[in-house]
Amino acid sequence: MILRCFLMRINKPSANTYLLLALLIMIILFVSSSMTYQQQTSVPFLEKYFANKPFDQFLSRFSFKYANEIISINKIGYFKFVEFFIRKGAHFTIYMGLGAFLAAGLKPRLKSIFLTIIISSLSAIGYAALDEFHQMLTGGRTPLFQDVVLDGVGALFGVCCVVLFSLKGKKGR
Repeated sequence: MILRCFLMRINKPSANTYLLLALLIMIILFVSSSMTYQQQTSVPFLEKYFANKPFDQFLSRFSFKYANEIISINKIGYFKFVEFFIRKGAHFTIYMGLGAFLAAGLKPRLKSIFLTIIISSLSAIGYAALDEFHQMLTGGRTPLFQDVVLDGVGALFGVCCVVLFSLKGKKGR
């Protein structure tokens, strides 16, 4: 029994570890926002390795508006269309990680699920807004309110996952 408790403590990262991981994500986002679109674009990679345009006919059926721009293969081309989903998926995923790490790092300190949700979510969404402001200062970038919303949804999802898993863990004890 004592050995089991000891091993559980060794395998569980500390709250500081989670907060350091959140800080690492914030640094990565800051560096990424400092780069121009030309420095970040994945279009040349996609053109080189997916020249046969997989799923072209399937994807050609889709068209929608994002930030008052039409997003479709006909309008922006196959590779930029695919890159759009890669970039927006990256927005959602990285902010999901930020929200989750903030929640996991703050939950033991705040000792309140409600405060953990509020502070973690607002911190991540605030950082998303600052990140878009930083992009405005960087040449060749377009800051979008829609990206802040997407980032916020990702962060909320990450926070909710941590909270739900922690509640499930308490129930299982």
